[in-house]
Amino acid sequence: MLKIYNTLTRKKQVFRPRKKNKVNLFVCGITSYDFSHIGHARTYIVFDMIAKYLKQKGYNVYYLQNITDIDDKIINRAKREKISWKDLSQKFEREYLKDMKALDITSVSKYARATSHIKEIISQVKRLLEKGFAYQIKDGIYYDISKFKNYGKLSRRTVLQAEDAVSRIDESKNKRNKGDFCLWKGDFAKGRPGWHIEDTAITEKYFGPQYDIHGGARDLIFPHHEAEIAQMEAISGKKPLVKYWVHSGFLTVKGKKMAKSLGNFITIKDFLEDHSTRILRLFVLKTHYRSPIDYSDKEIKQVKKQLARIDEFTDKLKKQETRNKKQNLKLVEKTKNKFEKAMNDDFNTPKAMAVIFELISKVNKGSLAPPKEILRFLKKVDKVFGFIFSPKKKLKIPEKIKKLIKQREKYRKEKNWRLADEIRKKIKQKGYLLEDTKQGPKIKNIK
Repeated sequence: MLKIYNTLTRKKQVFRPRKKNKVNLFVCGITSYDFSHIGHARTYIVFDMIAKYLKQKGYNVYYLQNITDIDDKIINRAKREKISWKDLSQKFEREYLKDMKALDITSVSKYARATSHIKEIISQVKRLLEKGFAYQIKDGIYYDISKFKNYGKLSRRTVLQAEDAVSRIDESKNKRNKGDFCLWKGDFAKGRPGWHIEDTAITEKYFGPQYDIHGGARDLIFPHHEAEIAQMEAISGKKPLVKYWVHSGFLTVKGKKMAKSLGNFITIKDFLEDHSTRILRLFVLKTHYRSPIDYSDKEIKQVKKQLARIDEFTDKLKKQETRNKKQNLKLVEKTKNKFEKAMNDDFNTPKAMAVIFELISKVNKGSLAPPKEILRFLKKVDKVFGFIFSPKKKLKIPEKIKKLIKQREKYRKEKNWRLADEIRKKIKQKGYLLEDTKQGPKIKNIK
């Protein structure tokens, strides 16, 4: 039985989606004005793991993520670079999607741009005005937080405490309350949406007024997610907007949150130039998703050692044959049960990984277990974790080597074994091993 920690209730709850096997999951995406960093990667690896685990448990998961492609940060940077805001946002959206592919984040069903949902955003703003939750002033339309009875219920803040955190776009001298937030900047003809309204407009279109899981980093709890609740519950009159609120912890550097504003970030692109995707996924998932992670070179070295241990183990299993028919499945079955128990406890990946390392240790010390069954189990785990096995890379064979192989095949047909053998040696000197099979020659890189 899967239990998930719900930020709204501050406790673990048995997971029961609104519809039997259908799970609607929404996660806040990027603002496309710069390269994404590994702090972002942490959030998206976590929710990739969650979506994949839910799918493995038999749920039909629709994972929706927004992309904020119109925003003050985008406009300001575009002005500095003397290009259009649209060109800038599309450039960094492409970079972000490249990063997601490189990180093996394949669970997202749809990426939804804010600018592709302007009609839905305006509809929500108009309905909030009609219901008396919003008001118009000279510089835009604002949400009146005093009109929403439960404002602050997610972050456990009072309305007065809520006034301490207001983003730049929400600043205005003419607001009714200090904590009121912007729904639309300017007028509908020339203006642009506020930050919070795009998310509820997008989720209402694809999920309706209520859905199962909303995810994001914990810094979004207030004011962003609090504003989403106020908007959608005011429009629909239905509670709760989201059944389970799930928030990931920060990735820190020397105790400080990794952030562009602090200049202490490492882009995903830069990280992957020096390290593999497996290293980043293991680094993220070895810590519980709600706990902070502190990034350091020392920690990355430790991750590399753990991966080397996993690789050594899986390589050994692949070479083994099940000679002893008395080998039983008890160890594998116990491991499976322990793994599932850990994952069902609010996606406890560090505990689940401890179970895997315990299996490695026992088999290495002589415990009998069928290699094929262990590999089958690890492959299933890896569909969720994505770091146990190295991805198979298509070997790029240089043209010179291809010509040598072709020449060698000619000599072999002519039964000129001496010249064929000389070419094989030449190929080996250049870093490639040639193996003759019934299907033809197979080549491996031995560099």
